[in-house]
Amino acid sequence: MIGRRKSSQAPLPLTERAEALRAGLDVGGEQLDPQEAGRARAVVARAEERWALKGGRTVVALAGATGSGKSSLFNALVGEDVSIISPRRPTTAEAAAAVWGEEESGELLDWLGIHNRHHVTPTPDNIPLEGLVLVDLPDFDSRELRHRVEADRILERADVFVWVADPQKYADARMHDDYLRPLRHHETVMLVVLNQADRLRGEGDLDRVRDDLRRLVRSDGAGDHEVIATSARMGTGLDELRGRIGSVVRARTAAEARLAGDVRTAAEHVGEGVAPATPTFSEEADGRLHQALKVASGVPVVLDAVERDYVRQSHARAGWPVTRWLSGLRPDPLRRLRLGDDSAGPAGIAPSDVRAVLGRSSLPSPTPAARANVQLATRQVAEQAGAPLPPRWADALVEAAIPHEDTLSDALDQAVVGTPLRTRTPVWWPVVGVLQLLLVAAAVVGLLWLVLLAVLGWAQMPVDAPFWGPVPVPLALLVGGLLGGLLLAVLSAAVARVGARRRRRVIEERLDEAIDEVSYQHVRRPILAVLDRHEKARQHLERAAS
Repeated sequence: MIGRRKSSQAPLPLTERAEALRAGLDVGGEQLDPQEAGRARAVVARAEERWALKGGRTVVALAGATGSGKSSLFNALVGEDVSIISPRRPTTAEAAAAVWGEEESGELLDWLGIHNRHHVTPTPDNIPLEGLVLVDLPDFDSRELRHRVEADRILERADVFVWVADPQKYADARMHDDYLRPLRHHETVMLVVLNQADRLRGEGDLDRVRDDLRRLVRSDGAGDHEVIATSARMGTGLDELRGRIGSVVRARTAAEARLAGDVRTAAEHVGEGVAPATPTFSEEADGRLHQALKVASGVPVVLDAVERDYVRQSHARAGWPVTRWLSGLRPDPLRRLRLGDDSAGPAGIAPSDVRAVLGRSSLPSPTPAARANVQLATRQVAEQAGAPLPPRWADALVEAAIPHEDTLSDALDQAVVGTPLRTRTPVWWPVVGVLQLLLVAAAVVGLLWLVLLAVLGWAQMPVDAPFWGPVPVPLALLVGGLLGGLLLAVLSAAVARVGARRRRRVIEERLDEAIDEVSYQHVRRPILAVLDRHEKARQHLERAAS
């Protein structure tokens, strides 16, 4: 909610204030209350229209309830019987205007919609009122609807309000509730008059009524005004009222002050549709969203395949050569998912680029539970971010956070497809592979040597084999090659499992980044866009209301 903000800085010029209100309305859009936004746009339009007609004229409206004697007061200030006065109520059906001075006023009166016009003859007494347009309004509590509408219409456009009350109806709820309380930013363009003061003849009655009226106006939030006591019939207080009006007219700031008050009030009312501060994301909810998207995109399946692929490759490159050929019979876990090696070919095109163009991977579709989990997580992110916001903004966040299911599924699949799932070849694979070949070669040499010795012995051409300690060298080569190869294969398998887990972590980090980008593009960025609009609308409205 935008509240009153006290500042030591100079008040904003009217044009900047109106532009800030307009910008706040444009940015806030449908998330602002449509009725308040409509009224605020009307205020901006009215301010622009009045500012274009500013000139040197000041429009002062006499407003009061039925029987307050404002028409008599109007005639007394003018010095002529311009408004009709009659015991029959209501008397004033159409607003009348009295114009002081020679400056052109036709365009202004046309804008006010006042056709009953009277030009006041200059006299030494009314020279201080040069530039005044004094308007006698219909009663704002008239039984006739058209009278009330006419009064309200001109009150919306007047520069200065003179609230005329009488001793019997000065506490009238309609005047205080419907008019004075909404004008808490218009203190500088208001005068409060207690007319028919001659009716209060008891000792101290006038002072008590004036003090009570002043207290009521102050409690309305419309300012602390010194109540002017007048009597149109007796002429009491007319000089004081005329002098107060004259000082306002001479200052020539009433129009801008009135319009600035309108803009501030409108900005405050519209500002009730925004929060005092813009919230931020909840890391906990964002973490749940990320995990839900990982599951829905099949990342656990991919990571299992990455781990198995590493083990398979390790066996194919560093396993025991005798059984290494079995690796070729095992299916490639990544290729089955239409994933795998992402190294660029001679043309500089990686397989992931081709897969991204040709279509989806063969990852299994998300289960209904995974889809529901994604929807729940996206809603929770939006609801937690929008918890401090008014309902319209909170609903906009939820709507922005829930993308079209097919779009999100495709984006998740492409994120996985476009992520390289293999890293550089471990150094130990070729080293162990060479050692395995050397051990196999030693075993083959030992075996052939033993066969040769057996053949020569059968042919009665005995040849003594060299010994390595108590063991013949050919036998040592055969047994050592076989046992060494098996032991190295077992050790390589253990190292491969460790490496597979390490590669799984590396690839998981890559996939996390890819999933996080999808989360940002399809969930967080739309939410951030709404929050950014809220913050901009809040700042504009706060500036307009300052």
